[in-house]
Amino acid sequence: MMRALILGGIADASQLAAEIARARIDAVYSYGGRTRTPADQPLPIRIGGFGGVRGLADYIRRENITHVIDATHPFAAEMSGNAVEACAETGTPLIALERLPWTRVPGDNWIKVADVNAAAAVLPEPPTNIFLAIGRQHIAPFATRPEHAYTLRFVDPPEAPLPFTADMIVSRGPFTIEGELEMLRGRGITCIVARNSGGDGARAKIDAARMLGLPVIMISRPQLPERLRVESMAEIMQWLGHSTRLGA
Repeated sequence: MMRALILGGIADASQLAAEIARARIDAVYSYGGRTRTPADQPLPIRIGGFGGVRGLADYIRRENITHVIDATHPFAAEMSGNAVEACAETGTPLIALERLPWTRVPGDNWIKVADVNAAAAVLPEPPTNIFLAIGRQHIAPFATRPEHAYTLRFVDPPEAPLPFTADMIVSRGPFTIEGELEMLRGRGITCIVARNSGGDGARAKIDAARMLGLPVIMISRPQLPERLRVESMAEIMQWLGHSTRLGA
């Protein structure tokens, strides 16, 4: 009897959950512990961490999980690593839905860096208005550059005080190019810091930056563990032994 576990984190994971529900596959959708206002899903939901590799392995055994789908954020390297180890320990098949990273196109002004600390180090010297599009758990290094005026955008309001003063936008994507242009112009943003998440839901800010001629400090993806990886929901459904009505 098949029972799948979706480790959610990207927008495509919700579409995958809908397709799995339509196929009447028994499955559970897991949100990470940082999610306070999760989007509704057509599958049973669990929220919170598993407690590392051992906790995830115990959950797989206890809940009779037969297939694990890693649809976490491309920067969730720890969770992806835990999934690889837990599935190896329990002998559970694992597949990753990993969207392609964005690639530079003519007109882009990217400053590519390895991580968040490197991004903070290459910020412009004169005080300016910066949009940090990187998630609340990654903003601490920018406290070392308090001369800048920061704009942050989170899905949930922060529970703890921020390490620096910033304007806050609480909103859930996907975002449109028109909306991003209005936001960037209205706040006088002159530089964007972003992680190379890939996908369409968060790309609008990158396209808007190109249209406005703004530099983007682009944080490269972390090294993820080796595992079976695909780029489309159709391939996930085929792996589960079902066809799909989705073309991608």
